Amino acid sequence: MELFNQSSSSRFILLGLSTVPYLEVIGFLVFLAMYLITLSANLLLIIVVRTNPKLQTPMYFFLTNLTFIDICFSTTVVPKILMSTLSKDRSISLLECAVQMHFHLTLGSTECFILAVMAYDRFAAICKPLHYNAIMSKKICICLAAASWTSSFINSMIHVVYTFQMSFCQSHHINHFFCELPPFLQISCSDTWLHEVAMYISTGIIASLSFFLTLISYIHIVSTILKMNSTYGRYKALSTCASHIIVVTLYFGTIMIMYLRPHSRYFPDMDRSVSVLYSAVTPMLNPIIYSVRNKDVKDTIRKNLIKDVLQLNVLLQKSD
Repeated sequence: MELFNQSSSSRFILLGLSTVPYLEVIGFLVFLAMYLITLSANLLLIIVVRTNPKLQTPMYFFLTNLTFIDICFSTTVVPKILMSTLSKDRSISLLECAVQMHFHLTLGSTECFILAVMAYDRFAAICKPLHYNAIMSKKICICLAAASWTSSFINSMIHVVYTFQMSFCQSHHINHFFCELPPFLQISCSDTWLHEVAMYISTGIIASLSFFLTLISYIHIVSTILKMNSTYGRYKALSTCASHIIVVTLYFGTIMIMYLRPHSRYFPDMDRSVSVLYSAVTPMLNPIIYSVRNKDVKDTIRKNLIKDVLQLNVLLQKSD
């Protein structure tokens, strides 16, 4: 079965965020700044985890997965926006569009699973501390991460193949700034009912189930925290989970708005804003939130990385 039912020369036109020149310039600068912060902050967090032996724990193993996802998630969308703005060429080939949609869906789904697993990890650490090492063994962590990536890849491939089997005879103009599934359903002249049902089911299973598993984990966590006699113990436990709660609320909320909304309630302006949140803003905020709220990360940055930079400067001065 061929992936596309269109000719190889067919291209889609991404209308972008705005057609107003000065807004385009502002958008370019904002996206460039967000992308640079995303890359630097996430890479810094990965380096911190890798250089501190104290951070070689299940929680940081999944956090490293999350930071890698955020780098790739932002990279699938933002560079194309920047290049399109500079070149004024908003077109994208069928193959480029399919690849972008595939990786975007894969990474988005994997992030849902990883966030749910991180919540379960916090549940095990706080509610089952004596059994934590057995519950979150190295083998189990690797299996959970592998299952998250594999299932997301397969789910994404099914949606992408089915999407580009549809006919787009009405228009190839996409009222969006990257190739995302919901806008394609709007321009197709094929019967999209079955595809919409499949999208709702997969989103319900991946996003909604992950969210509710996360919610259940935190209900147990809060219940355990409230039973603690120590006020300091309560504060420390809540502080540990606060970063995760912020990320989960922002990410799952925007995903559900985009993918679980009825087909008839499609609003391009709102959808573009929602997509910006989970495609560019969340990947930028994740490492900042975890770094600011995490004492071990801050200590590593302050003691090790800054120390290394100072030593490097001394060596450079001596060489001069």
